[in-house]
Amino acid sequence: MRSRGERSIVVTALKAAVPYIRMFKRKVFVIKVGGEVFADPEMTHRIVEQIGILHEVGIRVVLVHGGGPQSTELAGALGIPSRFVDGRRVTDAATLEVSTMALNGLVNTRILAACRDLSLPAVGMSGVDAGLIQANRRPPVTSGSGDGESVDYGYVGDILKVDSAVLSGQLDAGFLPVISPLSADASGVLLNINADTVAAALAASLSAEKLIIATGAAGILEDRADPASLVSYMDLAGLARLRADGALADGMAPKAAAIEMAIEGGVHRVHVISHHLADSLLLEVFTNEGTGTLVVRDIESLSAAEQATEGGQ
Repeated sequence: MRSRGERSIVVTALKAAVPYIRMFKRKVFVIKVGGEVFADPEMTHRIVEQIGILHEVGIRVVLVHGGGPQSTELAGALGIPSRFVDGRRVTDAATLEVSTMALNGLVNTRILAACRDLSLPAVGMSGVDAGLIQANRRPPVTSGSGDGESVDYGYVGDILKVDSAVLSGQLDAGFLPVISPLSADASGVLLNINADTVAAALAASLSAEKLIIATGAAGILEDRADPASLVSYMDLAGLARLRADGALADGMAPKAAAIEMAIEGGVHRVHVISHHLADSLLLEVFTNEGTGTLVVRDIESLSAAEQATEGGQ
C-alpha cells in the first residue's frame, strides 16, 4: 500500500499532466526511435510503455523505427561489409536484403510483440504498404566531406510523396502504426530510406503537432565532445550555425536535415531527446521543462515562459 506522501505525489503528477493531455488529445505525434533501443528487451519495453501511455490518453501516435545496429550485426554475421558516408548507410544489393530482413522482419515484429504485451493495438507497416511512401533511387551525390568525392548510395531512396490517407485511416480506426522506413519505386524496386527522413516526411504529411526523435545523445550539443553543452532550444538559424561549425557530423547530420524538413513542412515543434534517460518521452510531453532540445522555425515564436525553462515545450 502506498503511503499518504506517495499518493499525494501521484495525484499532484496527474493534476500537472491534465493541461497537456487536454492540449494534445487527438493531435498527431510522430515518434522516431533508433534501432539500438530495440536491440534490448528492457529498453524496448520502456519506450513502448511510454508510447502506450500517450496512446491511452488520446494522442494519435505514429512510431517510426530504425534498425541500423541490427542490419550491421546481421550483415557482419553473413560476411557482408557495412559502409557509411556522411552518417548514411551505403546500400548495395546484398545490404538491401539484409536491411529488409532486419527492418521489416526482426525489428518491426519485435516492437509489435512488445505492443501486444502491453495490449496496444499496433499495426506494422513499411513505406511499401499501400503506397505509403513513394520514392526514387537517389542519384550519385557529392560527399559532404568537402573532398568532392561522388558517392553512389546504391538502393537508397529519396522521398517523392507520402500518402497520408493510408496512416490517417489507421489512426482514425484507433490503431498505432509502427513504420519501417523501407519503401519502393514505381517499379517495385525496394529502397532503403533513412528513418529520420521518413519520420520527418510523415510528420509533415500528417500535419503532426510534434516530431519527437529519441536518440542516444542527450539532445543537440554545441560541442559533440561535451555532454554538458546541451542546447535547450534553438531555431533553424541556430541549427545552420551548428552545421557550419561542424557540430552536426556523423549520425546527427541526417537528423538535422530531417528536423529542417519537418519544420519547413509545417511541423511547429521538433524534439530531440535521449532514450537513455528514464521516462524521457513522458517528461518531454507532460512537463514544461522537457529533457532534450526543442527546435522551432524561429525563437521568437516561443513564449517567455518557454524560453525561461530548460527544455521548453
